[in-house]
Amino acid sequence: MPPATVTLPSLAPPLPPVRANAVINKVDGSDKAFHDWYRFVLSFPPHLVRDYVARFDLAPGHTLLDPFSGTGTTVLEAKLNGIDAIGLEANPMAHFAGVTKTAWGFGPQAVRRAADKVMDAALRELKPLKLAEEILNPLKAVPPGLRLRGLPADAEALLLKNSISPVPLHKALVLRDAIEAQAPVKLRGLLRLALARELVSSISNLHFGPEVGVRGTKLDTPAVAAWRGRVEIMANDLERAPDLPAASARVALADARDMAQHLAPRSIDAVFTSPPYPNEKDYTRTTRLESVLLGFVQDKAQMRALKKTLLRSNTRGVYKGDEDDAFSARFSSVQRIAVEIERRRVAMNKTSGFERMYARVTKLYFGGMARHLADLRP
Repeated sequence: MPPATVTLPSLAPPLPPVRANAVINKVDGSDKAFHDWYRFVLSFPPHLVRDYVARFDLAPGHTLLDPFSGTGTTVLEAKLNGIDAIGLEANPMAHFAGVTKTAWGFGPQAVRRAADKVMDAALRELKPLKLAEEILNPLKAVPPGLRLRGLPADAEALLLKNSISPVPLHKALVLRDAIEAQAPVKLRGLLRLALARELVSSISNLHFGPEVGVRGTKLDTPAVAAWRGRVEIMANDLERAPDLPAASARVALADARDMAQHLAPRSIDAVFTSPPYPNEKDYTRTTRLESVLLGFVQDKAQMRALKKTLLRSNTRGVYKGDEDDAFSARFSSVQRIAVEIERRRVAMNKTSGFERMYARVTKLYFGGMARHLADLRP
């Protein structure tokens, strides 16, 4: 089967605007299993992958690639449908999610036993501090003199201000360490992913609409109970795993502009992806809290190193030594766009450091995509 490349959603036939907005790009009930363990708020829905799998006549024996795999939607949906899949993802938190969501080699009862052991250990540590875990009795105020765990200053500096309140943060750190101390090594990834999921959905003060921001302040939250409930959902999904079709799923921690070491020539049948887009969205902010708390990024130097592995799509991820703009020099249309952006910036008297970089980001982005597509072509 000849390779096919799709960037969402260009190959789909035209749909009525109401259906396109209300249905096509939204998660439905059939999308929950495994996918809902953890996902980006702006991830495309799994049923969209199923639609394209059908249109491309993909079947067991084919291999599907997502070179910007995010939290693994394409790879996981392929596996659920018996199709081998490969994902490449440079963000370590998203990569961790994709790997964990496609690894089903453990029994649900073992997961439940491990979760109960972790929960008991966490509650024992929280009990002397009189930190309620009952959802009906959250703290109305932090007791004076209460000594709570916190993050190192360098790690805390990476977070959006007031991302998480002191008591929920303390509970999350207790839970994180209980997972490391009490859970079998092979189950820690799944239990850590459940913590990441609850951090952004129920423990923190974050909201997504679609940009990440802070809404309100939760002085207390039943963090351990919420986490245990999430693990139960995961265990229930795993009950189904033995009845699902066999397929391989591999997610590599990799820069999509340098893929050759991860893919053999003529080894894939189709590509299904949604790459970053050239805008002012810093994609690392979407996973910042869980990345810091789980230890994927601990200071500004590590954050800078991570951003350098990403396609340059915004001014917050541009560095002095970047050279991807050289790869777009031969594309006259890209050069015209960059020249027009700079002309309009000058005409509008926009002089901030970020605005001065818009033209260069345009060249870097399309140069990076040119590198990616050249690497993909074989």
